[in-house]
Amino acid sequence: MNALAQLQERLNYCFRDASLGWQALTHRSHSVQHNERLEFLGDGVLNLVAADWLYRAYPDWDEGRLSRARSLLVNRAALLLLANKLGLRSLLRLGEGELKGGNPDSIRADAVEALIGALFLDGGWPVVQNQVIRWIEELAPQLLTDAEGHKDPKTRLQEWLQARQWPLPEYVRLERQGPDHAPLFCVTCSLTRPVMSAAGKGKSRREAEQKAATAILEQLADNLV
Repeated sequence: MNALAQLQERLNYCFRDASLGWQALTHRSHSVQHNERLEFLGDGVLNLVAADWLYRAYPDWDEGRLSRARSLLVNRAALLLLANKLGLRSLLRLGEGELKGGNPDSIRADAVEALIGALFLDGGWPVVQNQVIRWIEELAPQLLTDAEGHKDPKTRLQEWLQARQWPLPEYVRLERQGPDHAPLFCVTCSLTRPVMSAAGKGKSRREAEQKAATAILEQLADNLV
């Protein structure tokens, strides 16, 4: 079974124009008819499908949260997960130099965008939308849950308070210690609802604020959802 046949089996889709499928699998190091233009098209299609899906799936999210979520669904790490799921490492057509280089992650991630572009041209919007949404729904629970854990403490605290329509925290610098080349800042983070405060120290004011926010989050741990 050739590479295109394997790809079609994994997609559960048969290209009407086989040349589009082969082009999506072809890196510029292999031949002139490579996948970079398809990659450009696929990037735009992927962003639109992801934005539309998030808009419908999370009606209560504001623009900022939707934008952050979309970036997680369409970034290189997400594309690489899809590339590995589809087994693209063994299907791509590469030049001799790239083959010796071990088929870098970036090439496989770019090929996913090219594949999306090829599906759009071959089957139209319904085909590519259904395919991409299926991928997104498989990856979203992992990617969006991980995103919450990787937000910085100040952002997490602010979003927790905003969700309850409570006043935002106030950060006050208490002091600056140490020499100019190795300063140490001390900052307090105070809430008026619920009433609590905590201090944090760091080599910069930002680091001290993050540590103070972390201390507040630890106090709120039982209430965080």
